[in-house]
Amino acid sequence: MLQALREKTSGLIAKILLGLIVITFSFFGIESYFVTQTDDFVAKVGDKKISQQDFRTRFDEFRQQQLQQANGAINASFFEQPAIKRRILDQMIDEQVILQANERLGVVIPADRLRSEILKIPAFLTDGKFDENLYRARLAAIGKTPVGFSNQVAEEIASRELPVEIAASAFVTDNQVDDYLRLRGQTRDFSYLNLAKPASPDSAVSDAEVKTFYDAHTQEFMNPEQVALEYLEIDGKSLDVQLVADEATLKDRYEKEKTRFVSSEQRLASHILVKIPGKGGPDEQKTALASAEAIVKSIREGKDFSELAQKDSADLGSKALGGDLGWIEKGMTDPAFENALYALEKDKVSDPVLSPEGYHVILVRDIRPGTTRSFEEVRSELAKEYSDTERERVFNEKSGRLIDMTYEDSTSLEPAARELGLTVQKTGLFSRSGGEGIASNPAVLSAAFSDSVLAQGNNSEKIELGPDHLVVVRVAEHKAATAKPMNEVAGEIRQRIIAERASKLAKDQADALFARLGKGESLKSLADELKLEVQHAHGTGRDAVNLDSALVTAAFAMPRPIADQPQSKLVDLGGDQFALLNLEVVADADPTSVDAKTREAAKTTLMQSQASSAARDFVAALRSAVEIKVVEDRM
Repeated sequence: MLQALREKTSGLIAKILLGLIVITFSFFGIESYFVTQTDDFVAKVGDKKISQQDFRTRFDEFRQQQLQQANGAINASFFEQPAIKRRILDQMIDEQVILQANERLGVVIPADRLRSEILKIPAFLTDGKFDENLYRARLAAIGKTPVGFSNQVAEEIASRELPVEIAASAFVTDNQVDDYLRLRGQTRDFSYLNLAKPASPDSAVSDAEVKTFYDAHTQEFMNPEQVALEYLEIDGKSLDVQLVADEATLKDRYEKEKTRFVSSEQRLASHILVKIPGKGGPDEQKTALASAEAIVKSIREGKDFSELAQKDSADLGSKALGGDLGWIEKGMTDPAFENALYALEKDKVSDPVLSPEGYHVILVRDIRPGTTRSFEEVRSELAKEYSDTERERVFNEKSGRLIDMTYEDSTSLEPAARELGLTVQKTGLFSRSGGEGIASNPAVLSAAFSDSVLAQGNNSEKIELGPDHLVVVRVAEHKAATAKPMNEVAGEIRQRIIAERASKLAKDQADALFARLGKGESLKSLADELKLEVQHAHGTGRDAVNLDSALVTAAFAMPRPIADQPQSKLVDLGGDQFALLNLEVVADADPTSVDAKTREAAKTTLMQSQASSAARDFVAALRSAVEIKVVEDRM
């Protein structure tokens, strides 16, 4: 969510709010904020269920991202692949096992780090500065409190905390760097013989052969399955909307949203964190409490708070700043911390306060009282917001009703069309490769040929064609795939039979020659017999571009020659072309010949690889320790 919000640096308020809702796929354990819990799950990780709605939200987000990156140039069938769906579900399972590990290990996100992350989200900034009123307004618009939103952000940070720390622990030795440089700069000498294609095969193909081929490959000669759709479309740009509000409307909006313009009391705070050592048992808590009480005593006796924070605080985020947490308002910190903070007078220090992070010693350096902006002060702001958001409000209202009605009556679009004043439109017939109009949209194609819409005859879910632009579709006509008549494809079949004969001849010839090479005949003698020339490649590196990549890949996949005896391989070059290859010399690079900059770059590459591997292995270990149940047919 943080990354998504950072990208929302411009646009209408409602678009940003919609983004906040849509991109919550990485938060777990908050389904009850939005949906009723059921036992209908796609996966179960320990006691935690990943619902179908959770999975569908993540899947839809993935699909939209891919379509945007490819400008829509992705076939809809790509998203229906079981492997793609399983990959997304596995990501969700990985995130869940990490969050559960956090709970077991006591991983928590410090309040100052969480606050810092939220203050940087562009959706909450005005002229580059965090706007408290904007923050509260946008959260209120999607039914969230600052505490609820903070918890979500904390969970996202927490879901990557352990893998990042594990990755950061990776290291490589000088010997590993040397080995890497030897292999990376390794060269190979080899000889190869490009085999000529054999003479053209017999081109006579009987009618009986054509029929036999047709009967065996009927599914390859089909007229594609086709559908025609009925659909209802709502496009925000074409809606008739009154964009100028009268005075009464603005005042009414002000009264309804008055809390937006109330600035709550803020406190400029510093703290010193004393973590509880070990596993946090009673004796360890007593030790931490005693340390915190000693710090309080020292401050009250005149010791400088900032100096003590730099010396004793366990909060790395604020330690270097003398414990400074900046301005804090209610709802942004742990309840125990908040209660103590707001109970203090200016320049006073609290007794030790226990939170999940440990014991806090809190100092209030300043107090900023809350204020309320009058209607006159915010009138122009309200007017602009009305103009900016009214079209989107009408679109959301109308599209929401469309979605509700087409879901309640999934067998027809007519009731929704009548109530909303829409026209049921229809496409022409099209196949899975697409058609004209909305039938060219990958998301529409995916829905049209989905089991729910095509096989079960239901209305689709909403399909977003663009910003404030959606359709709901249903199948109006369906034509099953039919086999093309044999006489229509006889010519194509004859060409394929001849091509298969040519491929078999080329492969049989190559296999026979490779067998002779393996029995001791030399590459040179075979070349002389075939009136061909042996080619030689000396000092060839892994990234050689002046040779066929298939030859280079094959050469570097072969074992080293033994006792000066070359290793041999038959290489498929594609297009019924083959080559015989003899690997003769393998020469490792000298790691001492590279300069310091190159060596450091190699070390960085290895470190990144090790870090990625360590993080993957860590998540795999977590998965192995948790019972995971996946229900494939619910994806």
